[in-house]
Amino acid sequence: MSWVAVYSLVKQIPRGRVITYGQLGKLLKLRGGARAAGRAMAASPSGQGIPWHRVIGAGGRILLREPHASLQQWLLESEGVGVLEFDVQEGEVFGLLGPNGAGKTTTVEILEGLRTADSGRVQVCGLDPERNGNELKHEIGAALQSTALPEKMRVAEALRLFSRFYKRRRNPDELLKRFGLEEKRNAFYSQLSGGQKQRLALAMALVNDPRVLFFDEPTAGLDPQVRREIYDIIEELRRDKKTLLLTTHYIEEAERLCDRVAIVDHGKVIALGTPRELKQRSAGTTRIEVRLAKPDTDGSLRQLEGVTDCRVVDGSYVLHSSRPPQTIVSLVKHLEAEGNELASLEIAAPSLEDVFLELTGRRLRD
Repeated sequence: MSWVAVYSLVKQIPRGRVITYGQLGKLLKLRGGARAAGRAMAASPSGQGIPWHRVIGAGGRILLREPHASLQQWLLESEGVGVLEFDVQEGEVFGLLGPNGAGKTTTVEILEGLRTADSGRVQVCGLDPERNGNELKHEIGAALQSTALPEKMRVAEALRLFSRFYKRRRNPDELLKRFGLEEKRNAFYSQLSGGQKQRLALAMALVNDPRVLFFDEPTAGLDPQVRREIYDIIEELRRDKKTLLLTTHYIEEAERLCDRVAIVDHGKVIALGTPRELKQRSAGTTRIEVRLAKPDTDGSLRQLEGVTDCRVVDGSYVLHSSRPPQTIVSLVKHLEAEGNELASLEIAAPSLEDVFLELTGRRLRD
């Protein structure tokens, strides 16, 4: 394989993005795979400008652009990256719900202008995040998945500093009061609890009175009490008709806070609607989750009275039943006949967890 083919392919990759030698060999159908691609790169004539910064020996992502659409599609599929398509209405709280690694943070970073989209069209407040980044930063506020400030920076100082980055500014004292940080106004950042740090991050997201807010996993890692405090703040923003996009992997968070939810898995939207609309997929059924002393090997649980669906998830049998009392009676009789026993049994109304389970066969938290 000559270096020319490698050169023409590698030139397509944007600066700062990378492709592995193995992936390069696969794309060019080299018999020697990664080694052949490496040898071809090494054979490049001096002064020909092979973009070495775009190729690495192992790991890394592949990002190609048009006009090589078929090649780009192959690469995206090989990386497990899908196409996300949704819109957020002014004044609504929109949730991206999905497990870790589903593509939620990547999507938010593209919308904020922190990451470049591989293809497609993105608009926030009528602006392209990539082309109009400077204008966009004055219209949005963001609380990232993790926020870190200098340990010796004081709370009020942080709000005053960040407010000076924007054309529009909120009164820092007003934000301190709204987020319950008045008593901590002179405290160092290092002296704040996890919940107080997160409240400060949310206050900083509002310092420019943004039209659109992005909260990426705003309650991840927080204890239940602090999580409820953050819920109250978001519900207050919702009453104020702030446009807010939040990402989460917590079922109750999406159901409680969001006007609409997009369920995301492997970089694709697999369901979209209000929490009530999505749960209508399981309307008329009740989830019965059981663990048995011995596994059910013949699939007979599917035949129990009232059962409309049965799946094995993490060693448990998740049944959806249109007639729960009859299903439970039928289950007990079946286990007695089989000499089996119940290890545990849980009954619950349908939730967004059930929607995800029905669509993917996995739990949301897997």
